[in-house]
Amino acid sequence: MKVYRVEDVKVRDVVLLDVRTKEEWDYAHIKGVLYIPLDELEDRFNELDKKKEIVVFCHHGGRALMAVQFLSSKGFNAGYMEGGIDEWALKIDKSLKRY
Repeated sequence: MKVYRVEDVKVRDVVLLDVRTKEEWDYAHIKGVLYIPLDELEDRFNELDKKKEIVVFCHHGGRALMAVQFLSSKGFNAGYMEGGIDEWALKIDKSLKRY
């Protein structure tokens, strides 16, 4: 399973996929990412392009790992962003609210 550091994701041509809950998304989110909550992924994974590299994230990483396992089983090139949105808020966009 691929693990991406937030610093690397920032400069790569990948699809960032946020799998957090709606409440978490409403509280803080990264602009321009694709949002599919984990509990909807099984029904909506066909919205993703198998030709693209998918980097999944959540708050810290647990749900992202589950999403990556699911997407990999469906033939996607998927990995997860280590540290999730919390790490992004610490290292990339300090204006994001942390929780």
